[in-house]
Amino acid sequence: MSDRWTTPDKDPRTYGNPVDELPTYREYLDNYRLTIEMKCEGLDADELARRSVPPSTLSLLGLVRHLAQMENHWFQRVLQGRTEGPRLYKTDDDFDRDFNGAEPRPALVEDAFATWHAEIAKSNEWLDSRNGSDLGEQVDVHGERVSVRDILVHVFEEYARHAGHADLLRECIDGRTGQ
Repeated sequence: MSDRWTTPDKDPRTYGNPVDELPTYREYLDNYRLTIEMKCEGLDADELARRSVPPSTLSLLGLVRHLAQMENHWFQRVLQGRTEGPRLYKTDDDFDRDFNGAEPRPALVEDAFATWHAEIAKSNEWLDSRNGSDLGEQVDVHGERVSVRDILVHVFEEYARHAGHADLLRECIDGRTGQ
């Protein structure tokens, strides 16, 4: 078996080279999400929860939980102002619960992926509503005015950084690399 995930003709990611800003952002974001999904594909709960290097709590399962929390924070809490209720995978006692609570239990894995996919769906719904909107619009982030564009670029940065982490984590688990 090749250490690659798929052949180029079966790669689910797209490279349509859109001209407009928002479709370009959507394509990058969708591709990063698919990359994380691919890095986790075919692993069991023990493998997904395997920690990188002690004392780090970094794991693929922790990344999925973290990315669900990140999508919720930026798209729901910041961009839409929906701050009611507790934060996903964060508490006052354990700000890193997304990683610290990533235990090798199938039910927890199922919940993490379901939560991440639900947050992606909500984020996509918001993005779909932005068609033709000014991405220079300003929102409040911790007392500072920040553009929607800057927040979206930050979300890409989060995914890009964590896709790199996922590459290394997956390679340590079973040697698979690439894409």
